[in-house]
Amino acid sequence: MTDPDDTDRLKALEAKIDAVKEVHSPKPRPQDAHSQAQLAWRMVIELVAGLGIGFGIGYGLDALFGTSPFLMIIFIFLGFAAGIQTMMRSAKEVQREQEAAQAAEDDAH
Repeated sequence: MTDPDDTDRLKALEAKIDAVKEVHSPKPRPQDAHSQAQLAWRMVIELVAGLGIGFGIGYGLDALFGTSPFLMIIFIFLGFAAGIQTMMRSAKEVQREQEAAQAAEDDAH
């Protein structure tokens, strides 16, 4: 049978193992350079897509109505504004995620 002394030693060993596991448990990592680059490319693509769509719509309407560069210029500016607005929305989304991660990290400590 087991000796009561062995039971106490096993409980002490389990407590030490749990303490070491808690210290060495993986912690959430901050965003690395790759995710920051991915975010930058996302924003660039959103801006270029806005410009491209504005150009396409303006060029198509100019061809349809015969107003040479007038509508194309207007829609390029509208596409640029839409691209900037989308970039700002993405930046706010990332900021909210970082604030939530920071708050969770602060709560853990």
